[in-house]
Amino acid sequence: MSTLMENTTSSPGPETGAETGGGMGEIPSFDVTLRIRRYSPETHGDEAYWQEFTVTAYGTDRLLDALHKVKWDVDGSLTFRRSCAHGVCGSDAMRINGRNRLACKVLLKDLNPDKPILVEPLKGLPVKKDLVVDMEPFFASYREIMPFLITGGNEPTRERLQSAEQRERFDDTTKCILCAACTSSCPVFWTDGQYFGPAAIVNAHRFIFDSRDDGAAQRLEILNDKEGVWRCRTIFNCSEACPRGIEITKAIKEVKRAMITRAF
Repeated sequence: MSTLMENTTSSPGPETGAETGGGMGEIPSFDVTLRIRRYSPETHGDEAYWQEFTVTAYGTDRLLDALHKVKWDVDGSLTFRRSCAHGVCGSDAMRINGRNRLACKVLLKDLNPDKPILVEPLKGLPVKKDLVVDMEPFFASYREIMPFLITGGNEPTRERLQSAEQRERFDDTTKCILCAACTSSCPVFWTDGQYFGPAAIVNAHRFIFDSRDDGAAQRLEILNDKEGVWRCRTIFNCSEACPRGIEITKAIKEVKRAMITRAF
């Protein structure tokens, strides 16, 4: 883990007088202030509070780099999730200036660093500490839609063949990285947290329209519920929040249509 943490900081520290590879002088730096919504029941009770931190950053730094600098150099108690730091694992999803983003994919210079950058945990999920939320309700909905291949028992003698056209039918929804940015941007999910949410429906779509799968009817029955696809209000927050560019609202619409027509 220590190696990973060292490698995720992409920029040289301000004290090194860093120079470019061609000896062109110091890399320009700027100060950025993060206004972080914190929650630490062990030390500050049950009330959340705001705390500001100012760190030195460079043009290639992402928000995750700034969070690392705060944790390593200013306040080691700051708590957040991260792993790959390259937009693949989805673990560092959070609200950044009011929008759900991956901290590792957002450049500080694109966030108007002249003003404090607001950093908050995802909405709609219980906060455990600082920017870390309890993902169990999210994954419970994901598990409920049976996110695995269901077959009729007829094992092929070779691989399960699928044409390019058949793959194209659900290719978009295979991109989901389960970051919860979409589900936690949904006002319907915020109301009571019982709605399956966009991510669960997207992953159901991925199998419902897979030509190798025989469990579409079961999944449609699960989603034909008052907390299922019919609670979607087509607000498009989920599509805007998705860091992988999945057309989530379109996928939900296709699941609704399949539920009515039984064509999949």
